[in-house]
Amino acid sequence: MVLKDIPAAARPREKLLAQGPAALADAELIALLLRTGLPGVSVLQMAQQLLDRFGGIPGLLHSDVAALKGVKGLGPAKRAEIAAVIEIARRALAQELMRRPMFDTPLKVKQYLQMQLGTREHEVFAVMFLDARTCLLRYEELFRGTLTQAAVYPREVVKRALELGCAAVVLAHNHPSGAAEPSRADEYLTQTLASALKLIDVRVLDHLVIGQGEVISFAERGLL
Repeated sequence: MVLKDIPAAARPREKLLAQGPAALADAELIALLLRTGLPGVSVLQMAQQLLDRFGGIPGLLHSDVAALKGVKGLGPAKRAEIAAVIEIARRALAQELMRRPMFDTPLKVKQYLQMQLGTREHEVFAVMFLDARTCLLRYEELFRGTLTQAAVYPREVVKRALELGCAAVVLAHNHPSGAAEPSRADEYLTQTLASALKLIDVRVLDHLVIGQGEVISFAERGLL
């Protein structure tokens, strides 16, 4: 079933135009992107199946093109449209973080990092470099693979902080296993980086550990 086969009053597009986007259910919003379903599966059913597979809209926003490729019925055009919406959301968050201090948007910082790192299958260590107002200057993924003290080089973080002329940083890495609980190694690495960056007068404001659907903040736990 395609959208044109749904009664006019129930079509997501007409409903959105008449009542506004907030009136639409999550599946209806996704159906607008999909437009068509599969034989025996309506577009609204397919949209709901997609949401169920990824854990709702938050999970879908944290997905990537590779994950979408495995979904039956999502051809290149549909995958491209969904990927474009995801990237728009990421860039919108990044641009807001560039305009507003981190302390004004702690939830958006977590949302942004979850969108960047939440679905990675390998560990990634990233740094958000901040200016004197704690607004975002640059987000960069500096190290990949199993993160140990030997794998993350403080001198590289210090070097990049100097190149960008930042005043503070937020550290972040993901746990592909899904559990966001920091390890002792994570705590030791954080203190090592904080000590190294302190030598160039750059503060570590937080270290966020990204799991599947969960973000743990070192600052909120009093570990910084």
